[in-house]
Amino acid sequence: MVLFVSIKEVLLILKVNFLFMIRIILSTVLFLCTTGIVSTQVISYQEHKELGDVHWNRDYDKGLAQSTKENKPMLILFQEVPGCATCRNYGSNVLSHPLIVETIENYFIPVTIFNNKRGKDLEILNKYNEPTWNNPVVRIVDNKGEDIVKRVNGNYSEIGLIDAMMTGIIKSGNLVPEYLNILYQELSKDQNECYLSMYCFWTGEKEIAKIPGVVTTQAGFMNGKEVVKVSFNENETNAKKIKKQADKKNCGDNLYLKNNAYRVDGESKYYLRHSKLQYVPMTIAQATKINSALGERSDPLEFLSPQQLRWYHEIEDKKNTKGLKNYIEKDIRVSWADYKKTTD
Repeated sequence: MVLFVSIKEVLLILKVNFLFMIRIILSTVLFLCTTGIVSTQVISYQEHKELGDVHWNRDYDKGLAQSTKENKPMLILFQEVPGCATCRNYGSNVLSHPLIVETIENYFIPVTIFNNKRGKDLEILNKYNEPTWNNPVVRIVDNKGEDIVKRVNGNYSEIGLIDAMMTGIIKSGNLVPEYLNILYQELSKDQNECYLSMYCFWTGEKEIAKIPGVVTTQAGFMNGKEVVKVSFNENETNAKKIKKQADKKNCGDNLYLKNNAYRVDGESKYYLRHSKLQYVPMTIAQATKINSALGERSDPLEFLSPQQLRWYHEIEDKKNTKGLKNYIEKDIRVSWADYKKTTD
């Protein structure tokens, strides 16, 4: 008996077998990755929400070698992946802040260890006596794997990680970058507000921003007067001290401790709005310091991160800025992602 099969039928059989093989291969790879038998060398937010936007190394030994080569401490994230709500929030909030991500990748060798996997991950967990299936823990170590900063545990805030990184940067013999100092102040919970009326709030923004302890300023109106809204660190100053110092610059006619129908001026950050720096994504505190520096004709670039500096120099070289957006006092997470999208 002879069986005749058409070419079309042969191709159909091959196609079915090929798709079946692909499914088998993908299922095998997925199994190996989830069990910790196989791990990628560099992973980030696109693959696991718990890891934020940082590009993490998954090989501890290679991280130590890179730490020695680049003379940088290693920042280890012990994380549950896939993880609980705390783990996901830590990745989505803390580990996705643009300036935190940039600091981790510039000043440290980032390595992540999954605390819910076996194999090499479990070996490193045991080495540091870290628990399995745990909330996020951060350790900053030298090139021998020894702690140089107190273990970050139970503090899942941005400022908790920044505080540890600042200590790690200092202990590794470097100066904390100014943009990180500003961010630390901006995220501090020890803040209060006051309002100062004056003859010109643009001048007031510039002058008051220089007062030690002042975190942010904003030009606006209240009670029919031009005022500057001031956020300040209560550990460094208070409203009365700020008024006294503002008086010396004729920027403190009246002090208000409560918001009485305050509304922001359309040209708050006047000096920044007349500079190409307005197109660079930045935090409100950075904008406050840069606006003041521009008004004083001092160097505003010292307040920018390396990535912000690169973007500014690119913008500065443009003859036509049509199409660029003004990011003054916008959420840096949103503006950062938007700027990247428009320039990719």
